[in-house]
Amino acid sequence: MATQTVVPVSELPVHYGTAKIDNLDVFYREAGPKDAPVILLLHGFPTSSNMFRNLIPRLSQSFRVIAPDYPGFGMSSMPDHKEFAYTFENLMNVVDGLVNHLDLKKYSMYVMDYGAPIGYRLALRHPERVQALIIQNGNAYDEGLLAFWDPIKKYWNEPSQENRQAIHFLTEPKATKWQYENGVSDTSLLDPTTWTLDQLGMDRPGNDEIQLDLFYDYRTNLPLYPEFQEFFRKYQPPTLIVWGKNDFIFPAEGAPPYSRDLKNIETHMLDTGHFAIETHGAEIAERIQDFLQKNNIRGK
Repeated sequence: MATQTVVPVSELPVHYGTAKIDNLDVFYREAGPKDAPVILLLHGFPTSSNMFRNLIPRLSQSFRVIAPDYPGFGMSSMPDHKEFAYTFENLMNVVDGLVNHLDLKKYSMYVMDYGAPIGYRLALRHPERVQALIIQNGNAYDEGLLAFWDPIKKYWNEPSQENRQAIHFLTEPKATKWQYENGVSDTSLLDPTTWTLDQLGMDRPGNDEIQLDLFYDYRTNLPLYPEFQEFFRKYQPPTLIVWGKNDFIFPAEGAPPYSRDLKNIETHMLDTGHFAIETHGAEIAERIQDFLQKNNIRGK
């Protein structure tokens, strides 16, 4: 008698797709049942949806998980910065286009680093769609921008070529590796292909200028902080914070202010750095599962 092969739930397949959004090829990863509650995973700098490569299979047992690459990152299109304005508003527009293309009516958002202002801008546009927030080292309060940001703030205040070049080091291999290692007690847990792949993306001709444009445009997020906070107060999405407390870029001080505006909030400060998902991925996945189920987050 022929035996039937049973695929363990933990090995549900991840699908890789590309959608045409505003004449751009937008790459995304997707897994999980089509009728399950959706989690939109929004990556940070200098990475891509690759940062979620281990989280996606863990979540796909219970959720439909979708992780896009922004233009200029990962496998998505990288038009010249003179032809496409690399702003956080435009990156949000592209994510919004993908959400509409996939016909996502409701979703939770996992926001990290750049993913926070992109996700919060998207929330302002479609507040009724947001079922919950998972925040991992993503800022929405002035308290969260400390020493790391000083040279970038200098560039904001005086956008000279000299000040632009002064932050170019943030696109270089040493800084990319540092983002993964800083604040991590056991660096043997880190997969070196992560920063190698990130750097490969930034080493493409012209990508450094794209990243410098985004460093400059990050200043436009700060005036929106009051609007982000008003969204929190008005809509009160259930919020899970899983924050690498040793992060120098988005330090621990950025996490507590969320409690001022959100009532249903659960906070876990993890003993790790910026890319907490690399060292604490299993714990983060378990906390997401428990939190969203506890809050009765449902699909269609």
